[in-house]
Amino acid sequence: MPRHAFRGAIFHLLADPEKDGSAVETFDDGVLVVEDGRVAEIGAWSELAPSVERTPVEHIDGLIIPGFVDAHVHYPQVDVMGAPGPQLLHWLSAYAFPAEARFGDPDVGRDTAKFFLDQLLANGTTTALVFATAHKVSAEALFAEALARNMRIITGKVLMDRNAPPGISDTAETGYMESRSLIRAWHGKGRLGYAVTPRFALTSSERQLELAGRLLLEHPGVHLHTHLSENGDEIAAVRRLFPNCADYVAVYEKFGLLTPYSVFAHCLHLSDGEWTRLGRSGAAVAFCPTSNLFLGSGLFDLAAAERAGARVGLGSDVGAGTSLSPFATMNEAFKVCQLKKHPLDAAKLLYLATLGGACALRVDDKVGNLAVGKEADFVVLDDKSLPLLARRIAHAPSLPERLFAFAMLGDDRAVARTYVTGVLAHKRP
Repeated sequence: MPRHAFRGAIFHLLADPEKDGSAVETFDDGVLVVEDGRVAEIGAWSELAPSVERTPVEHIDGLIIPGFVDAHVHYPQVDVMGAPGPQLLHWLSAYAFPAEARFGDPDVGRDTAKFFLDQLLANGTTTALVFATAHKVSAEALFAEALARNMRIITGKVLMDRNAPPGISDTAETGYMESRSLIRAWHGKGRLGYAVTPRFALTSSERQLELAGRLLLEHPGVHLHTHLSENGDEIAAVRRLFPNCADYVAVYEKFGLLTPYSVFAHCLHLSDGEWTRLGRSGAAVAFCPTSNLFLGSGLFDLAAAERAGARVGLGSDVGAGTSLSPFATMNEAFKVCQLKKHPLDAAKLLYLATLGGACALRVDDKVGNLAVGKEADFVVLDDKSLPLLARRIAHAPSLPERLFAFAMLGDDRAVARTYVTGVLAHKRP
């Protein structure tokens, strides 16, 4: 790809702003230079203008920020978003499982994957850790469509051999063999990664969890993606199924699933001891506020996670999550943390939605900010299509307050353009 540049206002983060006072980097009149799909230079126009004298420059009317990272989402559940139901286990049985049963049909997978990925791009999300279904073809469909869009997507077929309907179940052995085949075919292809994906301990036998651990040992660098401690009934059921394990975290520990490449969604009801062991392992957590509130599951304790040293990113958790918009997720994350007496500012919210999410997925060497050498995934934000947001920003005296307004009032209409490795992947109609 030829060298080209984008001139406009730029915001990104070099680290967690709560831990590093110099983490925020902004340029009111900046330039982002992209070459071969990566950031070649970034800085103030006044300083870099001579170096881009012979480079095509696109003038950006809006704010350039890094592409968003979704640390936990279910692509087969987009058709049951907003489905009414009580709490987690009933919602899964009534809505999620019937929706996932359709994905044995490759055409359903392809059609849904196209829609899902296009929606991610329309919302400014360029990297995501995604659940498929127990059907091998569902993962293949998502991999193929992500590869066609050059997106950084990590996914895998679901492992689920008990406590689930026959149409979305596998066996320990078929789950292992199909996962191994998918890893060999797709992991590391383009910008794709594989995640060994037991739905949660409740739906996998001990043999299946053992084989999931074997897959991780046999394929270093592959992720583990599952759920942990989301709901009281779920936790009680896991305790009955694994009476010899001291707690929920111990179940995953027993089978070698607590690794630096493990991402656990929710983690709402962990004891101090569980947090300590999870943090010590290097595993990460997906904070999914919209689904946690929608299903009445509980309030995530960000302070406890960070005290334990766990890496945390935001997850939309669609379909129990009610929006693919990172703005909606940031909005609800702010409110959850308010209730937990842990107020967040705009920089921290954007960190969780960009670089923090990249750290959680162990891809922060590739994406998450616009540092030189990173893959040039970025978004152009624009308030003009949201009159209320535009009016609010006109009365915001500082960049932090304007960014906070985007987080609280924005939606997909605020995403004017999304670029993947420097190439335009979505333009707002």
